[in-house]
Amino acid sequence: MLTSSYRYHGRDDLKVCDNILQHIGNTPLVKLNNIPKSYGLQCDVYAKCEFFNAGGSVKDRIALRMVEDAEKRSIITPGVSVLIEPTSGNTGIGLALCAAVKGYRAIIVMPEKMSNEKVDVLRALGAEIVRTPTSAAWDSPESHISVAKRLEKEIPGAVILDQYKNQGNPLAHYEGTAEEILQQLNNKVDMLVAGAGTGGTITGIAKKLKERGHPCNVIPGKSQCLKENYNANHNQYDVGGLGYDFVEREFVDVWYKCNDKDSFSIARRMIKEEGLLCGGSCGAAMSCAMIAAKDLGPGERCVVILPDSVRNYMTKYLSNQWMIEKEFISESEDSSKNHWWSNEKVSVLPLCAPLTVLPTLSCQEAISIMQKEGYDQLPVVDNEGLIQGVVTLGGLMAKLVSSKIEGSSPVQQTLYSQFKKITLDTTLGKLSQILERDHFALMVHMSRLYQEGSVVEREVCIGIVTQIDLLNYITNANKEKERDMRGD
Repeated sequence: MLTSSYRYHGRDDLKVCDNILQHIGNTPLVKLNNIPKSYGLQCDVYAKCEFFNAGGSVKDRIALRMVEDAEKRSIITPGVSVLIEPTSGNTGIGLALCAAVKGYRAIIVMPEKMSNEKVDVLRALGAEIVRTPTSAAWDSPESHISVAKRLEKEIPGAVILDQYKNQGNPLAHYEGTAEEILQQLNNKVDMLVAGAGTGGTITGIAKKLKERGHPCNVIPGKSQCLKENYNANHNQYDVGGLGYDFVEREFVDVWYKCNDKDSFSIARRMIKEEGLLCGGSCGAAMSCAMIAAKDLGPGERCVVILPDSVRNYMTKYLSNQWMIEKEFISESEDSSKNHWWSNEKVSVLPLCAPLTVLPTLSCQEAISIMQKEGYDQLPVVDNEGLIQGVVTLGGLMAKLVSSKIEGSSPVQQTLYSQFKKITLDTTLGKLSQILERDHFALMVHMSRLYQEGSVVEREVCIGIVTQIDLLNYITNANKEKERDMRGD
């Protein structure tokens, strides 16, 4: 007979769900211990763990609310309507989850910078995905918002529930998340910290807290970019889900601006020191909370909203390699990647001047050149030598086979723009990290051109580096060392 001193900590509210959508909301509030102590905080810090929602994020709440509201108003019908949504990913996953359970076709329009994990989850849920340039301003024709609106006009039965304007967004938090927090803390909350994306989380929770008379400072953990200058520098941040802010600012007492390095650093610490498997934007909110909560005393309570889980960032901030490439940590912090050649500069590689082509070159001509020269990629530059992108043999063949392009099509229609750039001063250690993920890297150099009375700087391609180039250098250098040791 089995015996044990272990006691099961059961819950009276355990229940059977009719479907997975019933597991949205009622997320746990968890007290943090190690990280607040390391910052010298006197108050209690609690994390509202929204990654326990069915789809893994706080956005599940608004997705379900928007869908159910639209159904009640007969705006959408299962099996007939097409749900289209411009999103950074998490709202899309929530909507795709609802669509899968309820029987809708879902089309998610999202920027290229969003993680592959989000894309894979969306596809697994049956959603169709349309990607847009990360560099597109939110109000430009190429943005995910504008593209979604165009698709809505073109596709019969299509509806954009529009998380940016839909009142179900803040109401989901006003009637749900805020009430949960108040219940969990016996109606005593002194500070709330949350990220500002669409603004629904902040607006909904803050409105309820202030109506209840709580002396609650609301401090959104923001990306590096404020709305006033968003279009000027919105492509300078890597934390997903932050940046676009449509907040009702009457509910915001203080604004804090975070940065990528601090956000990812503290997110990694929350996993390691608190056991919270949270995402990068959780680190943005927590990094702001550690600054803001310094003014709170013993017994006061700070609540931090943790929007999503680490699932969406497995190949991003959770990866040392990605963190090194982005220069959020140094190569020395990843001891497994230290080699004798790690600190050597790329300038030691014996590279030839690259063969470049113009954007107007036909795809068939590009293939012929690659076959003749033995290349599988070619840098594409304009008439002034400025880099436009890279055309690859694999990319060309894939699009030709699928009839997306013809042999006579110019290569500018199939440019690969997500490539890594290095300089002569880049270390071989960093290059090695890049080449573990990418087939090549472009070596660039800043040139200065005197033009019409002024000096103009421009970036030109001076080489293309592959794993073979790095391997040849390491192999030859090892042979040299062996000959030296033998005294040859």
